[in-house]
Amino acid sequence: MKIISNSALRAFASKHPAANESLQGWRRVIEKNRFGNWAELKRTFNAIDKVGELTVFDIGGNKYRLIAYLRFEKQIVYVKAVLTHREYDKGAWQS
Repeated sequence: MKIISNSALRAFASKHPAANESLQGWRRVIEKNRFGNWAELKRTFNAIDKVGELTVFDIGGNKYRLIAYLRFEKQIVYVKAVLTHREYDKGAWQS
């Protein structure tokens, strides 16, 4: 799959350096695979949830949340936000 945009990962990691390794690990798994549907994605990333049309990935042992819109038919992942768990719980991504 192709990620749009990796700059969101880099920007978050610049503020939270401890997240970089986990985020880049997530990126490598996404880019090296082809997921045809939610079930295939769930088999690879067990710690994910659907929130409406969005997918929320738990990253870094549940320390961070990556919120994305996936287009399985086009093999594209749009990164909407990367947040700390606390920011996510406060609803910072819904604005």
